[in-house]
Amino acid sequence: MVNSADASNAAPPKPERLSGYRWVVFSLLAFGYLLVYFHRLCPAVVALDMQADLQTSGALLGFLAAAYFYPYALMQLPSGLLSDSWGPRKTITVFFTLAGMASVFLGMVAAPGLAILARALVGLGVAMLFVPTMKVITNWFPAAVFARMTGILMAVGGLGAYTASRPLAWLSDLIGWRGSFVAIGAVTMVAALAIWLMVRNTPEEMGLPSVNPEASGKPGKARTIGLMRGMHMVFATGSFWVLAIWFFCTCSIFFSFGGLWGGPYLIQVYGLSKAEAGNVLSMLALAMIVGSPLLSWISDAVWHSRKKVIVLASVMTLVLSLPLAFFTASMSRPFLYLLCFLMGMFSSAVVVVAFASAKELFPIEIAGTSVGLVNLFPFLGGAVAPPVLGAILEFQEKAAAGYTAAAYSRAFMLYVGLALIALVAALFIRETLPATSE
Repeated sequence: MVNSADASNAAPPKPERLSGYRWVVFSLLAFGYLLVYFHRLCPAVVALDMQADLQTSGALLGFLAAAYFYPYALMQLPSGLLSDSWGPRKTITVFFTLAGMASVFLGMVAAPGLAILARALVGLGVAMLFVPTMKVITNWFPAAVFARMTGILMAVGGLGAYTASRPLAWLSDLIGWRGSFVAIGAVTMVAALAIWLMVRNTPEEMGLPSVNPEASGKPGKARTIGLMRGMHMVFATGSFWVLAIWFFCTCSIFFSFGGLWGGPYLIQVYGLSKAEAGNVLSMLALAMIVGSPLLSWISDAVWHSRKKVIVLASVMTLVLSLPLAFFTASMSRPFLYLLCFLMGMFSSAVVVVAFASAKELFPIEIAGTSVGLVNLFPFLGGAVAPPVLGAILEFQEKAAAGYTAAAYSRAFMLYVGLALIALVAALFIRETLPATSE
């Protein structure tokens, strides 16, 4: 690494070097985000194996899956503060190492309580990647391409969701769910090491020119609105709470189905193998990869509207919840693929547009605060919905193969209610990108 003193006496660095190395930095962080999504959704495919091995009830299995989301939600604001004080590179490395160690621990424990603790530590560790990565992208890429880079990052997250479906099913058949979590824990620790060795917080740390000179000063130097005042402004705004309710309800559906109960449902009701269920659930990931940039483009370039896209997504999420609740056991295999693809599109990929709306609701000085605060609510939904759904299932009749279609039908009525609330909230969301803007 070239320090700033050496750089001052050397020839000006070539722009090509900055342009090339920024992709090394982004690629490593994007791979980290792939692992974040893997850890988030991996219980779905191996849920029944974990339930049998750990001898847990449906409600306790729901808490095991949801344990990831509690610390993830709570750490969104601290992740920004640590990113500013420690720096993104150190923050990501320390906490990603913790996540890797916790995943290895999860693959070795025998007691459900210890498994829940391990899952919570995984969530704590990976919670510290997204916000610091946003800061690194701001430092390494021009402001004009920030939204594009965020879209690419979300698409890579979709690849992570895919690895948590069919590839995980294959790996768990090969080495078991325990071996799978040990292996992915090792990969996570290797990723943390690579980020420490290769990633730098700013180009200046390598003696390269600043990409955004106006943002390269000391943290907070240009801030005119303090953190506490910014939080008060956000929490005192009704439009924020409408958007927060939408996030909570919409993401409750996606995280509880795609992150846990979708796998057992497909296996127990439709008799699919673990691999076949993984294939169906992989449509959620494909939709994220395709839908994140597509819906962003529609919002920016076609409709010039955030609200229209969010309302459309809310209507579609409600429509998709109806066959799950009322035609639980009578859908064709092709329709199951289509349903999961559309669910991934309209209850997950659409959040890119919703985050843009959250940022645009407030002055640029507190845009990060507003996004960090609204980002609490999707993960609170992911923390609450899986155990609630598990409790509903646990109170229903069971068959020899597990929960019945009737039990899942009653449980999925929760999705109908959440989708209705999300749609009502979407109708009251304030438009932040008027049709007259270009």
